[in-house]
Amino acid sequence: MRIRTYSEMRRFDTFLDRFEYLKLAGEVGASTFGYDRWLNQDFYRSHQWKQVRNYVIARDVGMDLGVDGYEIHDRIVIHHMNPMTVDDIELGDNKILEPEFLITTTHRTHNAIHYGDQRLLPKPFVERRPGDTRLW
Repeated sequence: MRIRTYSEMRRFDTFLDRFEYLKLAGEVGASTFGYDRWLNQDFYRSHQWKQVRNYVIARDVGMDLGVDGYEIHDRIVIHHMNPMTVDDIELGDNKILEPEFLITTTHRTHNAIHYGDQRLLPKPFVERRPGDTRLW
């Protein structure tokens, strides 16, 4: 499995290039934590997670995938670039709290990353001009 990092991802300037770097192409409905879901829910309520989450949001200036012009105006999701496992939580692996492996994103972009569905990605803003009669 390839290890994705924030440092490496930042070399890609465009939103689409960053998406391609991060996409996992998982299966819809595939179980990640199953009966152990309570573990990741406890993790996401922890003080340590809340601190690193706030740091990552500030670092990425609240932009989807940290790309300028992709402001997040809804719920912010912090994506683990390398999927977290039950063992990571149970063994206390610090990589799940390391900002180098985290990125700010939206719920839709997060789903697109996990399921490889580019159609879920936000469309770039198209500025309208006088006399522009063509629909988006």
